[in-house]
Amino acid sequence: MTCFDAIDLMGEALEGRVPESSRPGFDEHLVECPPCRNYYDQLAVTVRALERLPRGTAAAPAPAQRDRLLRRFRDQNPRSDA
Repeated sequence: MTCFDAIDLMGEALEGRVPESSRPGFDEHLVECPPCRNYYDQLAVTVRALERLPRGTAAAPAPAQRDRLLRRFRDQNPRSDA
């Protein structure tokens, strides 16, 4: 299993949903690949931290603020359709 394959499965692994056919290769890859193991561990910490946050308390930005943020994002990230 490559690092890309392992990274693709990390979300499922954190939810306990890795397909049985992929589980041995995934587990073996994490044992043999310190960067992927570190990434997985950091991802797990992040997910646990996010799960502790209260839900539904964030307010949507005001329309004017949203428009300013969207314009700034588009100015900094021009599309390349060529």
